[in-house]
Amino acid sequence: MFIVLAATLTTTGCSLLPQERATTDSTQSPSVAGTGTDPATPAQPPTAEQAFAERMQASLDKLGASTKAPKRDQMLAAMVEAGAVQEKVEVSVDITPTGLPVDAIEAAAPVDSACVIGQVRDGKVTVTILPVLASGRCFVGDQH
Repeated sequence: MFIVLAATLTTTGCSLLPQERATTDSTQSPSVAGTGTDPATPAQPPTAEQAFAERMQASLDKLGASTKAPKRDQMLAAMVEAGAVQEKVEVSVDITPTGLPVDAIEAAAPVDSACVIGQVRDGKVTVTILPVLASGRCFVGDQH
């Protein structure tokens, strides 16, 4: 029985020998590089893209809470509320070519050399930052 226990402990990386255990203070948050929670890493201010993405997340979260399938004009209004320039906002279609509502709607706005893109699907929001396309736009096609 002892041999089976020892073999199990050995194969799982455990040991019967006393080891130092790392302790974590429950009041400390885990350290993430660049977030400033690690005293060895100085806090970096968010980039313009990151700051806009946070505002966009909040604005689209509010929209997603009020409707699970927003329309194009609602997405545009949420983007402008987050601080996007209305003339530069691109919004995907909200109706398919056959007249059905889309499963998800997306909106994007260029910020510096990136596009901040938000999607609402069933009231749930996803925001991401991607490079601007060679055309200078965020979406392929002619949707504004």
